[in-house]
Amino acid sequence: MKKRQITLSVALVLLLVIIDQWIKIYVKTHFALHETYEVASWFKLVFVENNGMAFGMELGAKILLTLFRLVACGGIIWYMVRLIKRAAPTGYLLTIGVILAGALGNIVDCMFYGLVFDNPAQGVAQFVPFGEGYGPFLEGRVVDMFYFPLFEFNWPEWLPFVGGDHFIFFSPVFNFADACISCGVVAFILFYHKQLTRKGEKEPVDAHE
Repeated sequence: MKKRQITLSVALVLLLVIIDQWIKIYVKTHFALHETYEVASWFKLVFVENNGMAFGMELGAKILLTLFRLVACGGIIWYMVRLIKRAAPTGYLLTIGVILAGALGNIVDCMFYGLVFDNPAQGVAQFVPFGEGYGPFLEGRVVDMFYFPLFEFNWPEWLPFVGGDHFIFFSPVFNFADACISCGVVAFILFYHKQLTRKGEKEPVDAHE
């Protein structure tokens, strides 16, 4: 059971990280910065980069955010190992794995994109010899591309603070890794939140250890 859970978890995380990186590399090497491709009126591909957290948010110095991500991923991996030892439900373990994959996907951008890509003011980015890119280790920019302006309208003029402003739902541009984190968190809240309240359970002894 434990070997099966380990295999499934590793395979899922690797698959999601590979998908995330394939999408990002394709966009970065085929789109100019801020170039937009309309798939539908409510779904567009927009190439943007950010220095911050999920959905383009920014908080603190870039290198500190990257180090925080690394520590967070280490904590998630430690937690997954504990789950496997406790024989936790496979679905719960895979849900945490989806969140881990999303975090790792964005960490790859931060760690290596500045080392392997140039950053042209116009045109698309190109691979360069390792270490000759636009930024140092841990300070690469995260690639975002998914934009879903599902609907938009102008707020009535008489409303305080927002009167007359143009509103777009959903306005953030995000990537596949962000989607993994969000879907994993939603699945956790809907199906597995009670797992955190189960304290004091003894870890089962593996007869093969």
